[in-house]
Amino acid sequence: MNLLKALVTVSGMTLLSRILGFVRDFVIARVFGAGLMTDAFFVAFKLPNLLRRLFAEGAFSQAFVPILGEYKNRLGDDEAKRLVDRVATLLFLALFVVTLLGMAGAPFLVYISAPGFAREPDKFALTVELTRITFPYILFMSLVALAGGVLNTWNRFAAPAFTPVLLNVSFIGMALFAAPYFARPVLALGWAVFLGGALQLAFQIPGLKRLGMLPRWSFDWRDAGVRRVLKLMAPAVLGVSVAQVSLLINTIFASFLGTGSVSWLYYADRLMEFPSGLLGAALGTILLPSLARYHARENFDEYSKLLDWGLRLTLLLAAPAALALAILAVPLIATLFHHGAFTADDVFKTRDALAAYSAGLLGLILIKVLAPGFYARQNVRTPVKIGVLTLCVTQALNLALIGPLAHAGLALSISIAACVNAALLYRGLRRQGIYTPQPGWPVFLARLALTLAVMGAALWFAGGNSAQWLEWRLGARAGRLALVVCCGAGVYFATLWLVGFRLEDFRRRAAE
Repeated sequence: MNLLKALVTVSGMTLLSRILGFVRDFVIARVFGAGLMTDAFFVAFKLPNLLRRLFAEGAFSQAFVPILGEYKNRLGDDEAKRLVDRVATLLFLALFVVTLLGMAGAPFLVYISAPGFAREPDKFALTVELTRITFPYILFMSLVALAGGVLNTWNRFAAPAFTPVLLNVSFIGMALFAAPYFARPVLALGWAVFLGGALQLAFQIPGLKRLGMLPRWSFDWRDAGVRRVLKLMAPAVLGVSVAQVSLLINTIFASFLGTGSVSWLYYADRLMEFPSGLLGAALGTILLPSLARYHARENFDEYSKLLDWGLRLTLLLAAPAALALAILAVPLIATLFHHGAFTADDVFKTRDALAAYSAGLLGLILIKVLAPGFYARQNVRTPVKIGVLTLCVTQALNLALIGPLAHAGLALSISIAACVNAALLYRGLRRQGIYTPQPGWPVFLARLALTLAVMGAALWFAGGNSAQWLEWRLGARAGRLALVVCCGAGVYFATLWLVGFRLEDFRRRAAE
């Protein structure tokens, strides 16, 4: 399989999900605005979502996929199936218990994650109720992550990439059609999370059946493969938790700021996640199985070359995305969210957070490419050490920046820490001899810098006056934004071609 084609497939599915995600946020912003109800829901959803990223898509995938790839390449499909059965059984039992405990302890969890809400009893009680509704999402998504890991190991990237679409469809449908039937309409969003998780799990089952990898009950926690997965998961949880704990602590800080702060950070984060998911998550997804295969075969030269390919592609695609987010912050936010209860003040407060987030977008995406360089070698200790240091840096920056910059300071602290994290990961790969840069980097960077400068100037002039975007109607905003984005993309790719970049330079085959 051509990795560039696989990237386009995964990114295309992710693009569909992100577009529907913006439709989702458009609907939520229009129906609920940015206030008490949305603050309560975003905090409630953050808790199971954090655990999903921490255990399911984060630490579990990093521990499970390399070992599953090793079983597939060295021991064959039968042994791989036995490993899938036993890991799935143990995962289900563990997360079922976690789900029950989370629902029972919802008041405690809300108090820990948003202590400022305790000053408003109605807001606190609503958040607790929403937390109990959304918490089973972690169980559904853990099993979805297992299914996705299996499918990706067999180079079936499309179905796992498509599943997030179903969550967004659930959100849109429940917000538009079910909310009026609830005594507190925001509860419809909680049930949308529950329904979306169930739909995503159901969607993965046919693909597993076709591979003959649909898990069956097989409890044996002493199995050698299961114990290896558990052994890798323990430090991986700590490593992955760094970014998630940083976000959770930011929510704690934001809960003490003015009403709407949590929501402003959420909407800015949603915009930042568009390129982050489209590029970072997609690259990490397609790189990890191939890196694991090269490691199993001890083909270290191709391992290094694949990392180099990933880094060049990341800079080529992520750097213009970060620059565009910073320049087009107001046009994007005004077009997507400035409707109904979402005010002009909300636009500018969200813009401040988005500008701060955009400063670290490249770092966040580079982490998704650099970290698999360690995980594919079943080395989680180095990223964990770096992650703990990054967490300390983030909190020191929070304390320094929240005073002068309020909620935007919290976003900026994550951005700076992400760049530190990426730099340390890169340094670790070089020092351990895992990655050696291929020739041509100085010329590559010089050409890219020139291209970014040309694109930035084009977007700056095409974007126009920020105040005008608040005055235009939705149709005018959407049309103008589409024109500006097309102009920027056209200028960027035309300049890339003029300075010598060609598509065939980035074609690469996956490890079979």
